[in-house]
Amino acid sequence: MKPNFKTAFFAAALSVSAATAHANNIVDIAISDDRFSTLVAAVTAAGLAETLAGPGPFTVYAPVNDAFAALPVGTVETLLKPENKAQLTDVLLYHVDDRKLTADMIPAGSNSFKPVLASERLCITANAEGVKIADGTGEIANVIIADIQADNGVIHVVDKVLLPGTRPACH
Repeated sequence: MKPNFKTAFFAAALSVSAATAHANNIVDIAISDDRFSTLVAAVTAAGLAETLAGPGPFTVYAPVNDAFAALPVGTVETLLKPENKAQLTDVLLYHVDDRKLTADMIPAGSNSFKPVLASERLCITANAEGVKIADGTGEIANVIIADIQADNGVIHVVDKVLLPGTRPACH
């Protein structure tokens, strides 16, 4: 990640943090964890930091830096360009549910969930092996850390960037 994205994010995050009463909201937690630096830059570029620092509740399926690095070369840089803000926002909102869903609230088996990106669906499968999420590409993300509690919701760390597309089969 380029330093200018990080600097811009921290400046925005400081103003968002000062404006909110939440000491440990989703944005604060992401800022404090280096594994989310690319996500933090993306949330800032999309103008979503203030929203995700707000009252919620939210469930965020938060991709780690390695998940962003696994995208085709140039994808992240392209999405971070101002002219691609709408596309970046869609990708990020595909990672957000407007409810607080802890791992134990996800029913066993495969279930369709509606992220904030209204026209899309995710297929979330919970079983003894953990929680997996199928996105619009048909690819599967694994929840590698579940239930990071925030004042305004919960974060589930995933190993893949979820991408909208066709509705995943959820049976």
